[in-house]
Amino acid sequence: MCALKILPVDKIREADAYTIDHEPISSVDLMERAASTCFRWIKDMTGTYQKIKVICGTGNNGGDGLAISRMLHHSGFEVEVFVIRFSQDSTEDFEVNFNRLADLPGLIITDIYEQDTEIGIEESDLIIDAMLGSGISRPLSGLLARVADQINKNGAMVLSIDMPTGLYSDSPVDPRNSIIVKADYTLSFQFPKKAFLIPENEVYVGEWVLLDIGLHPEFIDKVDCKDLFIEKEDCINLHRKRAKFAHKGNFGHALLIAGSTGYFGAAVMASRACLRSGAGLLTTHVPGDGFLVMQTSVVEAMISIDPEDVCFSTLPVLDAYNAIGVGPGLGMASETQAALKLLIQQTSVPLVLDADALNIISENKTWLSFLPAGSILTPHPKEFERLTGPTANQFDRLEMLRAFAIRFKLYVILKGAYSALATPDGRLYFNSTGNPGMATGGSGDVLTGIILGLLSSGYPARDACILGMWLHGKAGDIAAEKHGYEAMLASDLVDNLGKAFRKLY
Repeated sequence: MCALKILPVDKIREADAYTIDHEPISSVDLMERAASTCFRWIKDMTGTYQKIKVICGTGNNGGDGLAISRMLHHSGFEVEVFVIRFSQDSTEDFEVNFNRLADLPGLIITDIYEQDTEIGIEESDLIIDAMLGSGISRPLSGLLARVADQINKNGAMVLSIDMPTGLYSDSPVDPRNSIIVKADYTLSFQFPKKAFLIPENEVYVGEWVLLDIGLHPEFIDKVDCKDLFIEKEDCINLHRKRAKFAHKGNFGHALLIAGSTGYFGAAVMASRACLRSGAGLLTTHVPGDGFLVMQTSVVEAMISIDPEDVCFSTLPVLDAYNAIGVGPGLGMASETQAALKLLIQQTSVPLVLDADALNIISENKTWLSFLPAGSILTPHPKEFERLTGPTANQFDRLEMLRAFAIRFKLYVILKGAYSALATPDGRLYFNSTGNPGMATGGSGDVLTGIILGLLSSGYPARDACILGMWLHGKAGDIAAEKHGYEAMLASDLVDNLGKAFRKLY
């Protein structure tokens, strides 16, 4: 699988240098290529603006901005360029592009120095932020901070090149002590930045767009990378075509242990999702009070009835099952906790653990070491915090996620926008599908069912997680087209799983 690599800043610099040396191409011509991809995107999306104001620093990010300004000017846009002279130094490629602008008739270029007070920005302007790119490592100060603050206060649409000025690519910022440009769009080159996938950065990044600038494929193939971004092509490559003479026995028998009084809906949704995800057979084990609910709501599932009416208390015979899911709507009763401990002790097949199964384990952390190798955990951020303890920011949480998966030899999906899968080999896979309409009760139960169905039907744990995340999000994206975000239900995800699978055919 060749997922899109998420490279840190130092590796992106190496990619640029390798391309310059091995294509070969000059640095300024590579900048021209990057600028032209930005120009084409801006030209295609730009509405009617009073003026495009390009605000440039004196480094290579500013050089990108100058080249984009030249191209926009040649295409007839009304462009005004501001060069923020926060330093006496400038890069060679910046100077080349500055000189190319100098004699263009009708293009206004204004140098802004420390003593200058304000750039005139109107709400109807389009602002292109090309002050600083991905290489910064300390908060903005002085002139740069004042200009960034002006951009944020004027209500104009903002488009940042490479990175919003002031935002770090690979580490957190402190919003209390930092001024950062708040972009509506961020145009980035070739690789996603890790910062784009962090919830607290949404206000700065806006909608991010990747532009292919033709960095050398040999470097991209060879560079070692532990962070990856999953796209449709990756899932097409993982998806297994069914043989014409396949039968239900080829796709496994899943066991789902779920539900308690008042929470049988979770068992229903997880069961339906499992069956919609390819399991040959499904048995759902529920307390006695859930029998009629399950028998009438999921007629394709077989039902195993617990001796207790209101909670899970006793294991069914486990011999028949090749994958087991546990947790949706389970509750925290003492009988349930004892039965879950027995399940962990007695099963040798991979477990998919979610919801209350995770909450029980968080109160009994020694059990983690006894989970079958290759088991899958699907916590949301609060559930993960109960398992591992709090972190200061999402960057730290992702590193804790990575370490947790390595330590216990587990596959762990941290749910949310760009859900992240951590694997026992130390990799993080970020999902590309999904939308805010999926932030509704039951969505996690559906994910549990999808992964259980894929695992039962023969997918290895890593592939079941990657496909499960993508299908879950894609079903949500399809549902959002019909219902919008606010009106979506978790059951809409199940109803659209078939259409999501068909995207992989």
